[in-house]
Amino acid sequence: MARLLCAAAVVLASVLASVLGASTDAVGVQAQTPPSTAEDSIGLKLLDAPQDREADPRAHMYIVDHLAPGSVIRRRLQVTNTSGLDQRVDLYAGSAAINGGTFTAEPDRTPNELTTWVSVDDCVSEADVAAGATDCGAPEKAEPEKGATGPSAPPSAVREVPAHGTVVVRVSVRVPPKASAGERYAVLWAQVAGRATNVRLVNRVGVRIYLDVGAGGEPPSDFRIEELTPERAPDGIPKVVAKVHNTGKRALDLTGSMALSDGPGSLSAGPFPANLGTTLAVGGTEPVTVPLDRRLPDGPWKVRLTLASGLVERTVTATVTFPAGSRAGASVTPDAADSASMTPGLTAGASAVALLAVCGYGVARRRRAR
Repeated sequence: MARLLCAAAVVLASVLASVLGASTDAVGVQAQTPPSTAEDSIGLKLLDAPQDREADPRAHMYIVDHLAPGSVIRRRLQVTNTSGLDQRVDLYAGSAAINGGTFTAEPDRTPNELTTWVSVDDCVSEADVAAGATDCGAPEKAEPEKGATGPSAPPSAVREVPAHGTVVVRVSVRVPPKASAGERYAVLWAQVAGRATNVRLVNRVGVRIYLDVGAGGEPPSDFRIEELTPERAPDGIPKVVAKVHNTGKRALDLTGSMALSDGPGSLSAGPFPANLGTTLAVGGTEPVTVPLDRRLPDGPWKVRLTLASGLVERTVTATVTFPAGSRAGASVTPDAADSASMTPGLTAGASAVALLAVCGYGVARRRRAR
């Protein structure tokens, strides 16, 4: 079993290195890491976060805000050209939605109400943007076609980005005075046409936009972990599937980890990171999966699951036993527990380092006092 725990530590360390050291998918970028790129071509990174959200990690990755009707916000973004050629980069907002636990960008330049509020300001230079100039004009919106219904095509702007260079742009979101209450979703895209002989390839990367509109203060964000189900996949890998319900009024992007203790022979393992990518719509309920090491015995195990979205964190504990075959075990209702003092990523990282150190000197196994 010592080998099991050491292997789990190595796997965890490598997963954390890839998660914490790499950028996210095409519709979100990490502000603390190199920008998300499209086939070694362009990257896009958010540079600003509102002061009242400075401690919220989501606000450094995505444009997340709550605005009253008639309000305007501005955010700076950095466009990076990682190729050896100058690039003409088109910047525009596209529609997005949350479906089945996934933040989904609509194809091409599909508009929605929010995209018509977003524009790339026509600032002359990066100095204007950095200085927060307020007289930068917004590009004219495209006129809707005759007979067309619904939102018009999103306004766009083109920026010349030199080879291996960067350009800073400023995006404005202008909420109409009569806008209705509710949360809306979009993606601010940076797009460049790829080069191909017979097929026109399009590379684009983007930053998500979560904008809630309404009078008064920020709507609450909260969620509840309602159920834990131990399972084994057909290849024998055990996992725990958590049923999570969004009880708040804002969409959530869930991250987290699970630690196991009090297993057979007093074994402990983990923490293991939860699969990333689950976005909970308001009022939605979705599964969050934590894959574990295939060599874990069936149990019983005491599990401790911590999930977070921004500054909201919830921790639960339960006792589970994994099924012997490829099927789901008995679901259990977890008990609430005090949240860890560190964020899930830091907790997992510290635990992985500590466990690797122990593995370097001896057997990572402890027994209860008899």
